Amino acid sequence: MPESINETPVRECEEGTQSAHESRPKQEVKLGKKSSYLKQHPAVRVGLIVTSAMLAIAGIYLWHYFAMREATDDAQIDGHITPIGSRVGGTVLKLNFEDNQIVKAGQVLVQLDPRDYQVAAQKAAADLADAEAAARAAGTNIPIMSISTDGQLRSAQAALTAAKRDVDAARARVRESEANYTKINKDLERIHQLVAKDEVSRQQYDAAVAADAAARASVDSAHANASVAESRVSQAEAMLSTAGTAPEQVSVTRSHLGSAEALVQTRRAALEQAQLNLQYTTVVAPADGIVSKRSVEVGEVVSAGQPLAVLVDLDNIYITANFKETQLKNMKVGQRVYIKVDAYDRELKGHVNSFGGATGARFSLMPPENATGNYVKVVQRLPVKIALEKGEDTEHKVRPGMSVVPTVLTQ
Repeated sequence: MPESINETPVRECEEGTQSAHESRPKQEVKLGKKSSYLKQHPAVRVGLIVTSAMLAIAGIYLWHYFAMREATDDAQIDGHITPIGSRVGGTVLKLNFEDNQIVKAGQVLVQLDPRDYQVAAQKAAADLADAEAAARAAGTNIPIMSISTDGQLRSAQAALTAAKRDVDAARARVRESEANYTKINKDLERIHQLVAKDEVSRQQYDAAVAADAAARASVDSAHANASVAESRVSQAEAMLSTAGTAPEQVSVTRSHLGSAEALVQTRRAALEQAQLNLQYTTVVAPADGIVSKRSVEVGEVVSAGQPLAVLVDLDNIYITANFKETQLKNMKVGQRVYIKVDAYDRELKGHVNSFGGATGARFSLMPPENATGNYVKVVQRLPVKIALEKGEDTEHKVRPGMSVVPTVLTQ
């Protein structure tokens, strides 16, 4: 039994070795046939080599082609869309445009009723004329006031000097009248003694009494005149004091002139505002473009700031492309861009103009809140502004909102 068990594996090994030796010649025969086929057909061998080389070159080219290009289909044409509104309120008299009409800068679009603003401008002009007249009068009063007050001052000084001289003269007359009265009174006393002795006539005595009364009246009159002269001195001093306020009066007049000039400036500003409001009744196009979304009709009463239409500036079209943040590694400002427009079978040329200040998620109305504990990383997109090259859209076929596929050459 042991011998039979040992003999079985040995036989199997011998048989296996023999079969292996028999299969080798068959394989060598097959390889020999193939090599002999390629040797017999060299064109096939060259074709295989060329095909392999071309496939390798094509693979390298495709890898290089896609490695230096970044594209996205999340892109739209954008532009400057300006709401057109009225800066003043009024009734619409005329509309000079239709929806989707091409207009030029300065072209009249809407005409409001200007009559109220014309009246306001005329009133403002009249108020300005009145203020200017008052300012001219105030300016003329300054030299007149200066000359007048200077003359009043000199006149008051002269009047005071004259009044003082009059006082001196009146006092001199008082002394003179008193001296005369004293002499006449003494003469009356002597004549009175003589009358008692009948040495003079009664007529002479009566004349002496009358002379004494006249001298007494003259003394009283001289005193009165002196009092009047002294009061005139007081009056002249008061006038001199009043005339001494001439500089202050001139300053007051100058302040009136300043107030009048300030009023002129206020009225002039009011006139300019009224004229501007009158100009605002004519609504014009702020730039070249196409007017759409008209929301006003003739006869409608519009208020200040109310939108009337929308102007799309077709001369400054650009593309807003939302690239993934993983596509921005080699992207730079100034790189060339090829833009395929979905609406037309054409390709536009442009360049990278700028990168957005934040991702689109940050600019949304409800930015994502990542501090909730349920954070899931999502690849963000950054808006990239792409400017068209000059002359790429001379026919203005592309419009804001159209979809495009931009491809940026990053190398």
